[in-house]
Amino acid sequence: MSPLAQFCYRRRWLVLLLWIVGAAAVIFVGFGFAAPADNGFTGGKADSALAENVATKHFPQQGDSVTLVVRADRGMTDPGVKARVENVLSLVKGAPHIGSVTSPYTAPQQVSRDGRTAFAQILLNEKADKVPVNDTKKLIAGVRGASSAGVQFALDGGTVQTAETPYGGSTEGIGLLAAIVILLIAFGSLPAMGLPIVTALFGISTGLALTDLLGYIFPAPSFSPIVAGLIGLGVGVDYALFIVTRYREGLEDGLTPEEATVKSIVTSGRSVLFAGITVVIAMLGLLVMRQSLLTATAIAASVAVLMTVITAITLLPALLGFTGHNINRFRLPLLGRTRTDSPLATRWAGTIQRHPVASLVAASAVLLILAVPTLSMRLSFEDSSNLPSGTSGHTAHRLLAEGFGPGYDAPLFVIAESGTGLQPVADAVRTTPGIASVTPVFTSQDGQASQFIAYPKTAQQDAATPKLVTELRDRVIPGATALQVHVGGPNAGTVDFADAVGTRLPWLIAIVIGLSLLILLVLVRSVTIALKAALMTLLSIGAAYGVLTAIVQWGWGSKLLGFPVAMPITTWVPLFMFPILFGLSTDYEVFLIARIREEYDKGADTREAVTAGLSRTARVITAAAAIMVMVFLTVLLGADPAVKQFGLGLAVAVFVDATVVRMVLVPALMELLGVWNWWLPRPLARLLPVPAH
Repeated sequence: MSPLAQFCYRRRWLVLLLWIVGAAAVIFVGFGFAAPADNGFTGGKADSALAENVATKHFPQQGDSVTLVVRADRGMTDPGVKARVENVLSLVKGAPHIGSVTSPYTAPQQVSRDGRTAFAQILLNEKADKVPVNDTKKLIAGVRGASSAGVQFALDGGTVQTAETPYGGSTEGIGLLAAIVILLIAFGSLPAMGLPIVTALFGISTGLALTDLLGYIFPAPSFSPIVAGLIGLGVGVDYALFIVTRYREGLEDGLTPEEATVKSIVTSGRSVLFAGITVVIAMLGLLVMRQSLLTATAIAASVAVLMTVITAITLLPALLGFTGHNINRFRLPLLGRTRTDSPLATRWAGTIQRHPVASLVAASAVLLILAVPTLSMRLSFEDSSNLPSGTSGHTAHRLLAEGFGPGYDAPLFVIAESGTGLQPVADAVRTTPGIASVTPVFTSQDGQASQFIAYPKTAQQDAATPKLVTELRDRVIPGATALQVHVGGPNAGTVDFADAVGTRLPWLIAIVIGLSLLILLVLVRSVTIALKAALMTLLSIGAAYGVLTAIVQWGWGSKLLGFPVAMPITTWVPLFMFPILFGLSTDYEVFLIARIREEYDKGADTREAVTAGLSRTARVITAAAAIMVMVFLTVLLGADPAVKQFGLGLAVAVFVDATVVRMVLVPALMELLGVWNWWLPRPLARLLPVPAH
């Protein structure tokens, strides 16, 4: 690390030029030729994936579909209603990207039993992600404008949901603004604030551009850039913050700018390197799930984190060379402090050390209580019922549920690669409890496959619906035919995804914890501290899961945070949260324990080392956590419920980890363990590297 820091400092013009030219090239290519998104959560040998493969092979469809729902108080056969519906259908047929429209007047099964609700099936000539958002918004506005006098129209479908609840938006900019304010408060000077921001922007922009290119190899879902951007912005600012803080501390101790730069990279830069590697390894643990979209998103986020690490240990030393002693210039009134230690943190450490047992019990009780709701967590994929109530998609879902039943918006596609023999299956499925209706069996044009659609009585997010899918697969269909019959659709995909998670999740947990422990062991040279870090992290993750369940699923304060209705936790959210939070919380452990270890290696006893470490890192960890929390909470301003769940869960976990865990549990446990904190078997001591300070 020392030669690297010296090179970047002394050749700062070259390093800066290479970064500017390289970043510009990567950004131009990456954002200009980005790979298309892939939002399918099926794949491999899951039954829903096999159903999709058969449908793609024998029932080809050029584009995605959209549903036009109509609710007429006077009934669909009323002449005035029929004229208005025909006018809206003509409007839809004349819109761009429309392939075909199946009118409810030519398909009786598309009209409810009471005759007041109907839907038209619209096939696009493009995939949903290829349809311009503005074209979809114009169509939504035109259809909505036709509603009046007892007739209501609404559209639903992938392209409609994308237009009404887009991923991303202005939230990243708001998060960056929040980071600027927090850094100004923490540092009190413009240069000290600006360096972490500039460094983070270089890392995030190049990282996101590279992830867009990697999409050609690992097709990623639409939320992948949001995940990568959130993590990249949070850790990017934090990593640079830790290095700049150590640099200012070096200047305060009388070092020259070059000496302070080298010292900051050798100490905090080394911690940044270890912390970043831990986050990357934790996220890449998702590869064991063998789910293509999880793999793609994990790789995207890992690339974003790696780029922020590289900028922190290469670009930042060069920028510090340009800044020199001017790091503390342009101080703001009342905020222009240069001291890096915190007298308040020193007194706090003393209080915890005088009452370690009480502190340990109280903090553990808080975390366990927060984690209790996790026991009732229920997973599902979001659907139109979770959209804001004013959207066209939510309105269409409500009208369909009222007219046809809550399960009509969550069909099950039963398909076989055989032109005959599926009728007995349809008859058996029709009489199965929980099935509302079954369509006639229809055969593909090539005569090689057949399928029918079964509509459950319960909605996609109802706990009874996945059980129904399992019942059809395990008992009903095998008892009706010897054919190889597959069940696909959104419900079936949810069941398959949940099964895959349940099977491979233990491997994910074991790999993430094991590799993170190994990295911590190399950094802090203590088996005890590495094991303690893993336990503390699991407690903070459990607390975050519990708070997320109470808010989103139980509905405690959900509307205040932008969740329109109580809903199950989106299936991929806790799965992503685990490795990411394990990596992020290990970050704070790395920065705190590395500093405590540094003081211990200088000759301080454990109590003195903990006090000094907390005093030196409390302010910067607080600022870093505040930045992360604000960045993650900005997604609550968006519209997509799954992304909002993800951001809320991360924010809660980081807040709990930086307060209850790092400021209470860690010093209390270290006080109780005493010299056992530094236990390291001699064989390991000979193998592990000794860090320079």
